[in-house]
Amino acid sequence: MGAQGSRVDFKQVVLDVTSKPGKDDETFWDQAWWPDSVNEIFAMISGEDIRKLRDESPKNLATLVYKTVEKLQFSRNHPATIDQKKTINAIRLLTRIVPYLLEDAEWRGYFWSPIPHGDAAKPLAAVLLETLSDLLFCPEFTITHANGQKIDDLSTIDSCEYIWEAGVGSGNKPPMVALHYQNRTEILKLLLTCFAELIYAPVSDETRLRWVIHFTSVTNPHVLPIFTSLLNIVCAYDPVGYGLPYNYLLFNDSREPLVEIALQVLIVCLDKETQPNTDDSGYKDNYFINYLSRIHREEDFDFMLKGITRLLSNPIHSSSSYLPNSTKRVNFHQELLVLLWKCCEINQKFMFYVLKTSDVLDILVPILYHISDARNDSGRVGLIHMGVFIILLLSGERNFGVRLNKPYTAKANINVQTFTGTHADLLILVIHKLITTGNYRLQTLFDCFLTIMVNVSPYMKSLSMVAANKLVHLVEAFSTPWFLFSSPTNPQLVFSLLEVFNNVIQYQFDGNSNLIYTIIRKRNVFYQLSNLSTDAASIAKTLSGRKSKSANRDEMVDQLKSPTSTAPPEIPAADAPAAQTLGGVSTTTGLAATPALASMTGNVGNWEERPESSQDNEWIATQEWADAWKSKLPLQTIMRLLQVLVPQVEKICIDKGLTDESEILKFLQHGTLVGLLPVPHPIVIRRYQTNIGTNHWFRIYMWGVIYLKHTQPPIWYDTDVKLFEVQRA
Repeated sequence: MGAQGSRVDFKQVVLDVTSKPGKDDETFWDQAWWPDSVNEIFAMISGEDIRKLRDESPKNLATLVYKTVEKLQFSRNHPATIDQKKTINAIRLLTRIVPYLLEDAEWRGYFWSPIPHGDAAKPLAAVLLETLSDLLFCPEFTITHANGQKIDDLSTIDSCEYIWEAGVGSGNKPPMVALHYQNRTEILKLLLTCFAELIYAPVSDETRLRWVIHFTSVTNPHVLPIFTSLLNIVCAYDPVGYGLPYNYLLFNDSREPLVEIALQVLIVCLDKETQPNTDDSGYKDNYFINYLSRIHREEDFDFMLKGITRLLSNPIHSSSSYLPNSTKRVNFHQELLVLLWKCCEINQKFMFYVLKTSDVLDILVPILYHISDARNDSGRVGLIHMGVFIILLLSGERNFGVRLNKPYTAKANINVQTFTGTHADLLILVIHKLITTGNYRLQTLFDCFLTIMVNVSPYMKSLSMVAANKLVHLVEAFSTPWFLFSSPTNPQLVFSLLEVFNNVIQYQFDGNSNLIYTIIRKRNVFYQLSNLSTDAASIAKTLSGRKSKSANRDEMVDQLKSPTSTAPPEIPAADAPAAQTLGGVSTTTGLAATPALASMTGNVGNWEERPESSQDNEWIATQEWADAWKSKLPLQTIMRLLQVLVPQVEKICIDKGLTDESEILKFLQHGTLVGLLPVPHPIVIRRYQTNIGTNHWFRIYMWGVIYLKHTQPPIWYDTDVKLFEVQRA
């Protein structure tokens, strides 16, 4: 039957089932036009059809939704004789219709209006969520019953014995049944569709999380097995399978779609407000968060960490193997980063477990790979924010900085200059690359980049020459007069960089001859900063040249480009299908004692031209302002180092006729500044602090990723989303 005929049939059957009292509803589900795939249902029932029915025949549509939920209840109440095709079609029909109801305020309320249910009245949403939860543990539909017998009553099943995968809270390895995976996937997709009320409701609407709150509350008898099933099915997944090269081309992987949707439902259910109702665990209402916060066994932490690391590292292994593309590549690393963030944020014991072993480096390298790979993609700026926030969170702990001293052996194809050194070197090189050749939207992350380096700098024992050059290069770029005077927040970047140098000199001088040598060799950078002219005439002269756009642009590009790097690729135009502006969301970093970096003006490095904001237009650098921060520049330690070592290095070069830097490095390795430097300053660590702004950003990012992932079928594509802006080419 053609598509047009299918549509006519659908409309007619809807009218029949909703407007003819007493008509046998089963004929609706027995229609010959029901297709075998969800994509066909989406093609058959257009958004225009649903909106027309919603606006012109709301009573009919309400009856259709009610009868569809009723069909699911019937399947739940008769598991021994469940008609799988009819049940799946009911689920798919709701998945198609629900978004067009949630986009309308009145229909959002419809789901929470009481309906007769047994001896009492319950909201339709509650009935639907409870029914779907039961169906997730229905023998021969979504699980395999232990003795293979048919079950007439699902309430007799202890769902904790049927957790989908071995791992946290379960040692049972259930059989792999592709049909069960597919049915679970359809149910989870409908659940996610219901949870998406959040993307339509105003931020001020306190009920926008009610679907998630009800599903994750203690009133859901399956909340624990559902949580552990979702967590375990994700962390146990190994896309390599049997390890055969190109095996994914030979066998259809029915597990991957389930893993991806399970991961998305899991992170959505871990969403929370900044100030939750608390009990001893910290979270009273949301039992997903409650259970995650209570995990404490090291074997569970090991299972979670290894699973997340394996999947985050998958793109690295699939692209760098001896047989290119021989390993199946999965593409849900953005959701994995959100899960890792939530695990660290909600369960401090998990984060400390991650930090106490070198496994933290196994998770750091793929994060650096992903954020480096995304640096010139305007559509993946949110991914970079997510990865940087995780590294910022970890950098607030001493163990992270200590672990970075482990030698790095290149396994990932990260686009940085070749070097021999440690993971600390790799971190610095990636940050330098992001600052100097990244998308202009990364400017709001400069403060985070430098805060990470400040946090780990007291523990960096031996930086490579390559990393040392990059650090000094950043000082050189950020300390140019034009840049310093262009924004009230720009000098803060120099303060952070100087703090990095001071920490290394004061606490790790002995092993850092490469950095000391680079400081000496590029000493004019620090002399010029110390002698910066801040009188009104000098400021005016510096800024007046700004109008000569090309001259200033060339100057800054030259300053920020590394002498050893090639010109960065141009930033691609945002012409991808359904491209969205999530990366441009302005958020605060939530740092203690460090102001969030405001949007910078001008063009630093490869930044695109941006219109100046009215706030920047109103602000003008003054002599008083410049004098105030210049007098506080922490240059004393570096100047004392130069005062002592420059004459010594010059003398040894003249006396011995040295021209080879290796001899100078050898001299510096045996040098000491004990008693010559200012009294060491206390180590200051800036830790991430949760706040309303960052919570809102994570929510936007998470739902933006989910929105863009669901194009087959396009669940939310044509609906009126309010949480973020969608740009279509």
